[in-house]
Amino acid sequence: MKILEHKVALVTGGTSGIGKATALAFGAAGAKVVFSGRREAEGENTADLICKSGAECLFVRSDVASEADVQTLIQKTVESYGRLDIAFNNAGIEGSSNPLHEQSIEDFDRLMAINVRGMFLCMKYEIQQMLTQGSGIIINNSSVLGLLGTAEFSPYVASKHAVMGLTRAAALEYAKQGIQINAVNPGYTATEMIDRASNKNPALEQYLASLIPMGRLGKPEEIAATVVFLCSAAASYITGQSLVVDGGFTVS
Repeated sequence: MKILEHKVALVTGGTSGIGKATALAFGAAGAKVVFSGRREAEGENTADLICKSGAECLFVRSDVASEADVQTLIQKTVESYGRLDIAFNNAGIEGSSNPLHEQSIEDFDRLMAINVRGMFLCMKYEIQQMLTQGSGIIINNSSVLGLLGTAEFSPYVASKHAVMGLTRAAALEYAKQGIQINAVNPGYTATEMIDRASNKNPALEQYLASLIPMGRLGKPEEIAATVVFLCSAAASYITGQSLVVDGGFTVS
């Protein structure tokens, strides 16, 4: 039996990177997969890959910063599959690389709208559905920068610390109601976000890899495997925790 068989799993930001890898991993683990994103072409491509693997799936074009979009996403999930067992709240952006005093208010507000407001909205409506079922699992995608700091990315760092606060507080609120809420904290991972942040500069990517004790960037599939574990019966006594997946970066 596949470890997520008969489960309905939702992924936000599922059209690329860690979200795409996790949507595929959920399907491989036996779940029915609903995933969202703002880019329709990439969404259809991911849906095709999931369906070719033999899993049931549904792509919903959605912007997590929009309350109406999030409500519709949850409604379509339940209308299509009857319930929502698992949610991986992954959608997020990295923002610009500048000292704090040079960061624009417009960029700050956009980043917070997606990384924090979007996370809050997804949790709000996911939890409402899970309360009606009496069970559910939520995994929020934070970052090692939700535990540490780094120069010139202060809005992003602040947003990921906020994700950790939402995770911990909500885990306490719903632990007795059958809902587990945890976070994953990826380190530097080979995704489009890293490409944008480094301007696809191989020397900068090599420098980032040199900071990691394992000597390389993480793979999206490695983060996805951790998410699947946290959604499995093997993690049934874990809530309110952050699981760091960083090749040893935070202990070096």
